[in-house]
Amino acid sequence: MPTIEIEGNKFEFDGDGFLTTPAIWNEEVAGLIARYDGIEELTDQHWAIINIIRRNYEEKGMAPMIRHICKETGLKLRQIYELFPLGPARGACRVAGLPKPDGCV
Repeated sequence: MPTIEIEGNKFEFDGDGFLTTPAIWNEEVAGLIARYDGIEELTDQHWAIINIIRRNYEEKGMAPMIRHICKETGLKLRQIYELFPLGPARGACRVAGLPKPDGCV
């Protein structure tokens, strides 16, 4: 489990780059992870995606399918990749503090 220091804060990530302790997640942690991943600022569109992902995880124990995220936000897949260059699974779920989603490579 690698420990990564982001702006003076230490976080433990698994071998795939996801938080080992999702319970420590909060909006500040999201911002730190996003900046580490090259996202300067989390916009309202970022937060809409993050909130959908977190809500789905809390209700169903898993990340939503990308189709659900696109439908609920009105964004196209291309736009989600523009917001989260690492993609919806690796990028958005990572910033949202979730463990590695099933099917994520």
